[in-house]
Amino acid sequence: MPNMNPNKCPMPEQAPDVRNKNFEEVTLGYTAEMAIEEAQRCLNCKNKPCMTGCPVQVKIPEFISLVAEGKFLEAAAKIKETSALPAVCGRVCPQESQCECHCVRGIKGEPVAIGRLERFVADYARENSTEKAVKPESNGHKVAIVGAGPAGLTCAGDLARMGYEVTVFEALHTAGGVLMYGIPEFRLPKAIVQKEIDTLKDLGVAFVLNFVVGRSETIDELFGDGFEAIFVGSGAGLPTFIGVPGENANGVYSANEYLTRINLMKAYKENADTPIYHAKKVAVVGGGNVAMDAARCAKRMGADEVYIVYRRSEKELPARLEEIHHAKEEGVVFKFLTAPLEVLSDENFNVTGLKCQQMELGEPDASGRRRPIPVEGSEFVLDLDCVIAAIGTSPNPLIRHTTPGLETNRKGCIVADDEHGITSKDGVFAGGDAVTGAATVILAMGAGKRAAAAMDEYIKNKNK
Repeated sequence: MPNMNPNKCPMPEQAPDVRNKNFEEVTLGYTAEMAIEEAQRCLNCKNKPCMTGCPVQVKIPEFISLVAEGKFLEAAAKIKETSALPAVCGRVCPQESQCECHCVRGIKGEPVAIGRLERFVADYARENSTEKAVKPESNGHKVAIVGAGPAGLTCAGDLARMGYEVTVFEALHTAGGVLMYGIPEFRLPKAIVQKEIDTLKDLGVAFVLNFVVGRSETIDELFGDGFEAIFVGSGAGLPTFIGVPGENANGVYSANEYLTRINLMKAYKENADTPIYHAKKVAVVGGGNVAMDAARCAKRMGADEVYIVYRRSEKELPARLEEIHHAKEEGVVFKFLTAPLEVLSDENFNVTGLKCQQMELGEPDASGRRRPIPVEGSEFVLDLDCVIAAIGTSPNPLIRHTTPGLETNRKGCIVADDEHGITSKDGVFAGGDAVTGAATVILAMGAGKRAAAAMDEYIKNKNK
C-alpha cells in the first residue's frame, strides 16, 4: 500500500539566520529513509500525468518506484536515460509548475516531491557509483555546439551518445553557462555542475573555452572547419537596465554582472581576484528568480538592508514560491506595488538612494497581468548605496550580426521551430534562451534534447 500521508516529507535546511551569512547550500537533501518514505507516496498512475509536465520526459513513476524499493543506483540510471543534468534539475527546476502540478496526490494534499527525489537519486549516484560514462563508437560525423549552458550541454550529451564527434564552443573560461555564472552556490553548488560536465567529457565531448563565436570564428567558418550541423544555445546574457535617470551612478549593477562576479569569479571569498563592493543598503529591482538570487546574495555579502522593489503585487511575482519563501526567511524586505523613478547619487556620483512611486493595479495588459498604474503624490526615497537591475535579459546580438541568413525577431531572439529547433539557415539549429529569451533551465534542456534528435535526422538525410 502507498504511503497516504497528504504532506511531503519535509526537506532539511539550514536555519535562516545562519544560512544568510554563508554560501553553503540552503537545503540539505533527503536521507535514504526520507527518500523511501516520500517515494512510497507515489500512486504509480498508469497514465503518468506527471510526465506530461516534464520537458525532457523523465520516466518519473519508474524512477520513483525504484527509489521506494531502495534501488537508488537503478533509479539514477532510469533518470539518466532522458536527462543529462539530474542533480541540477532536482535543485533548480520549477517542479511546482511542471511535473508536480500534474501529480494526482496534489488534488487532496501535496504532490509527491519529485524534484527532491531526483536530487537525492542524483546525489546518491554521484557519491556511490563507480561507473564512468564510456565514449560510444564514433559514427564519423562532426557537430558543433555554441554555448555550454543547459541547452548546449543537453544537446551535446544526446549527440555524443549517438556517436557524434561533438565540440562545444564557450565564450567564458568555464563551461556551464547560467548554471555557473547565474545561479548562486547556495542553490546549486558548482562542484555538482562540474561533475555533470565531466560526465560529458567522458562521453567524448570536447570543450573549447574562451572562444567567442562571431569573433573567434563565425558560424560559417565553423562549417568550413568540417562541422556538418551547428546548435546555437548561446543564452540571453545581455542585461536590460531600468531606464530611469541616474542609473549610471557608481553602485548600480545589472544582476548579470553582480551574480557573475559573485558566482563565477568567487567575489564572496576573501582576497578574491575580482572583488565586489560590499554594500550595506541594497535594492533589487525585479521579481523573478534572478532578483531573488541577487537579493539573497546581497544579504550574504553583508548588507544590513535588502529590498525587492516590484511594481506589481505579490500575487504577480514570477519567482518560484520556494525562492520567495527563502528570501523572506533570510530577511529580504519586499516593496510591492513600487516602481523606481530615479537613482539618486552624491557629488562623487555614488548611489545614495532610489526615488520610488507607489502603484496600484488596473486592467490586465498584454502579458495577462494587471497593469500597474502610478498613484499620484506617492513618491518616496529608499536610502541605499547599491541598486541592482534584475528586470530581464536578451540574447547578445553578436551571432545574429555575423551570421547571414539567420532570422531573428524584434527582441533579437533567433527564430527557430519549437519542435525541432530548425532555423532559417541550413544546418543551424537553436534552442534555449537564445530563442525564447530568459526562461528556465529545464525548458532550455528540453530544447537542446529536441534539437539533438533533429540534427541527427538532418545529417542522416543529408548523407543518404
